[in-house]
Amino acid sequence: AESPAIVDLDERGRVVVFGFGKPSGGIPGDWAAGDKASGVNLLADLSDDTVRRIRAQVQVVKRKRDIAVASIHWGENWGYHVPHEQRRFAHALVDRAAVDVVHGHSSHHVKAIEVYRDKLILYGCGDLLTDYEGIRGYEVYRGDLGLMYFPTIDTQTGRLERLRMTPTQVRRFRINRAASADARWLADVVTREGAHFGTRADVDADGRLELQWRRSRA
Repeated sequence: AESPAIVDLDERGRVVVFGFGKPSGGIPGDWAAGDKASGVNLLADLSDDTVRRIRAQVQVVKRKRDIAVASIHWGENWGYHVPHEQRRFAHALVDRAAVDVVHGHSSHHVKAIEVYRDKLILYGCGDLLTDYEGIRGYEVYRGDLGLMYFPTIDTQTGRLERLRMTPTQVRRFRINRAASADARWLADVVTREGAHFGTRADVDADGRLELQWRRSRA
């Protein structure tokens, strides 16, 4: 469960994806992998000890020009709030565990995006395809709308150079390109929720979203 998925990009390096889960994302504790049973790479907490354990895993695998991704299923299904412990943990993964992208997911709608020290942090990606279609009581979140994320990352430094996002809408369990009005709605959400993190989204001529942020000095 702790072994990463590795995508070889030939001379450009590799993308190394470590998968994790948290009970807050609806994962039962008895799903956790053990010494004698398969299961989920479940994080008991977001403590400094957990950061050190992840750092050790990354150090064993990561090579020069690799992009290390921590993909974490955490948090509640609905709501835009980003808990302080999630933000602190994401920053610690960048600062101390050599993680280049934090890919957070669980929420059934798009949440805030942060660029911390020029590293991409997605706190909640929303759904690409889901069987939650038609669920009632959460219409305000527009769970039918989502984003496909296309980051451009410098493999020498792991720094985010560009993030373009394609807006989508799920209808009858099919992924469709979102209408222009829906693309604007998503851009407004990303901008509103990203204000605290110093990010915003613009809609380009192709109807895609482009993330804007204050870049660190080289």
